[in-house]
Amino acid sequence: MSKGKRGAKRKTQLSLGLLWRQRYLLAMSLPFVVWLIIFKYVPLWGWTMAFQEVKPATFQKPIFEREFVGFGNFVKAFNDRLFAQTMINTLGLSVIGIALGTFAAILFAVMLNEVVFVRFKKVTQTISYLPHFVSWVIIASIAKNVFNDGGVVDSLFGQNFHFMSSNSVLIWFVIVFIDVWKEVGWNAIIYLSSMAGIDPGLYEAAEIDGANRLQRIWHITLPGIRPTIIVLLIMSIGGALNVGMERQMLLSNPLIEDHTMVLSWFSYKRGIGNSDYGLGTAIGVFQSVVGITLLLIANKIAGLIGEDRLI
Repeated sequence: MSKGKRGAKRKTQLSLGLLWRQRYLLAMSLPFVVWLIIFKYVPLWGWTMAFQEVKPATFQKPIFEREFVGFGNFVKAFNDRLFAQTMINTLGLSVIGIALGTFAAILFAVMLNEVVFVRFKKVTQTISYLPHFVSWVIIASIAKNVFNDGGVVDSLFGQNFHFMSSNSVLIWFVIVFIDVWKEVGWNAIIYLSSMAGIDPGLYEAAEIDGANRLQRIWHITLPGIRPTIIVLLIMSIGGALNVGMERQMLLSNPLIEDHTMVLSWFSYKRGIGNSDYGLGTAIGVFQSVVGITLLLIANKIAGLIGEDRLI
């Protein structure tokens, strides 16, 4: 047997041995893999509707008997009068949300990490992430009572700010502010976990060298969680077009709908509302393809500047 074949056989034996040693871990992950295939990959077959004329009358037909329209549904979506504004709204909300959400989560995590009193730290962290579990229906009801004309804010300052009735980009900041308040505690958890992995000896050495608290945060804490920040940013950029429609629908009204309509809501209105399932699917496919493209671009840029990459 040649040296190359012996080496290949040795690698195969090592691989099989590793699989056998990790058999319990593989068995534990099997249900998740099955779930992933059934609920994430099998439904991709439905993407075929994006290239067909699918109406309620033809929905029950076998997939090969429906009328094939090629990229007609995509053209119809791109030519829609709301599509351009919807794209602007989606990107605007995403950019503001990623920027403010990331900054707020990191700032909150750093502040919480610096708290010495452990019980206060735990109570604060618990209170901060409880809004994550509250329904957007309840959050939107509270927000409308606070920001609507004549609401709490207007009553406090004695004038109308028109937060929820001004047909401008002001509503973007209102929506993002509410979302950041709701999610900041939950989003900070992963940063706190990353900070827990930083060697305490680094802080002790810096303190001996005369570094104050801000200097320790700037030179130890933030560089220590930078890989986590980069990975989460890459994932956020990949989902830039997947802005959920729930918060926009609940916080919106006819006066500001032009500036709150996002792609997922647009897909719902055109696909389900107008019973044009092919068009709705085409918009969803467009979101997914652009999202994957943005993810790969962000991942490549991170690699080029020497940061950790997601894939």
